[in-house]
Amino acid sequence: MVISSAAYNAQRPDLIIMAVTSQFKPAAIIGEVIIQRWQEGGLLKPSAIKPVITTIEKTLVINTMGRLDEDDQKSLQVSLKGILGRKNY
Repeated sequence: MVISSAAYNAQRPDLIIMAVTSQFKPAAIIGEVIIQRWQEGGLLKPSAIKPVITTIEKTLVINTMGRLDEDDQKSLQVSLKGILGRKNY
């Protein structure tokens, strides 16, 4: 899941990402986001975004699988605030 902004992505050779997995427990742990509308987002299975943040070179990305809907995006933003310990960005 790419979490870096378009402005960041336009100026940097890398993307900031979070891990997405289909291996998760029904009750999310801190920092984890269970994707509610996974089918609409283009995923093949029920999935969760894990609280693992890293970077990857843009050239390694082959394809876009989908997009989070607005509610799942809001859940991700709440998760990032919890992970980073900030109330406002």
